[in-house]
Amino acid sequence: MRPVLALAAHELFPGDLDPVPAAICLEIIHTYSLIHDDLPAMDNSDLRRGAPSCHRAFDEATAILAGDALIPLAFEKLATEYADHPEIALSLINSLARASGSECLVGGQMEDLLAEGQKPDEAILAYVHQNKTAAMIEASLVMGFRLGKKGDDIPMLDLMKNAGRSLGLAFQAVDDLLDVTSSSAELGKDAGNDNRNKKMTWVNMLGETKARELAKSHTEDALNAVRQVGGETQFLLELIEAMLIRVN
Repeated sequence: MRPVLALAAHELFPGDLDPVPAAICLEIIHTYSLIHDDLPAMDNSDLRRGAPSCHRAFDEATAILAGDALIPLAFEKLATEYADHPEIALSLINSLARASGSECLVGGQMEDLLAEGQKPDEAILAYVHQNKTAAMIEASLVMGFRLGKKGDDIPMLDLMKNAGRSLGLAFQAVDDLLDVTSSSAELGKDAGNDNRNKKMTWVNMLGETKARELAKSHTEDALNAVRQVGGETQFLLELIEAMLIRVN
């Protein structure tokens, strides 16, 4: 999903720079995070994308090292693929590094682990979702847009950040719902894992109905931000709407 979002953001005002390498780098980082997420010390998941998770298919040491190897690969690829455009390369590297670092993805993962079994807290849950999930989705839209013709337009970039943040929050609310409404076969990963790990989720805090309303509200915010940016919005708008329909 993250690479597709980057490509869709680029299509708003397509430019001469190829967004595919940036899209691949987003997926590289996302894949590393899933490999490490599934480890016994974290979410202890046996299934991922319809197949045994990395540490089950191989072993824990291999899974840890596979994730470790993917991290520098993403930044090496950004540096080499956009070497002829150093300012763009630096911007992309900065966006991805920040989104995947200790203040966002890793920090959100840590808070998610610390919150297991704790009394539901809206501020903590919002922090987890903003950083563990939304930051990478925000980076996907920003990086794709940055490679387009209007990629240096600061007000438009800010709108893309807002769209990504809202979409990420909607995406995680939908994931919370899917964990309790879908089977492992449908998800391609272990269903019910949130309850088994005593995760703090919007479903546990608000119930299914209000969690759906929250997902819809965030989705509308994302759609409105993209509409304000303008350009060739049809595919991106349809994609954002489709991400919500996953729970219908």
